[in-house]
Amino acid sequence: MARQIKITKYKDNTHYSVYVIDSYGTEHHIGYEQEMHNKVLAKIEQKACDIWANEVEPKIDPMQEAIASMIEHERKNGIRYTDNMGNHRDGLD
Repeated sequence: MARQIKITKYKDNTHYSVYVIDSYGTEHHIGYEQEMHNKVLAKIEQKACDIWANEVEPKIDPMQEAIASMIEHERKNGIRYTDNMGNHRDGLD
């Protein structure tokens, strides 16, 4: 995945929310800014470079790996727990 800096409007367009995404897809929230000018953009870029320089590959939890393989096994065998609309068959949604 590509590294990115995401700047989005926040709270009725009064603030900007800033996120940095590393090469593993992990999203890091940098903070909120009220205005975007060269000093602020330089600060954001520096924080992004710091995050990218120190990024580590996230470890997969063995439990997550086991659950994912069980779900994949069920998909291969045609076992479905939801209908075409995404509703669970047990009716507890």
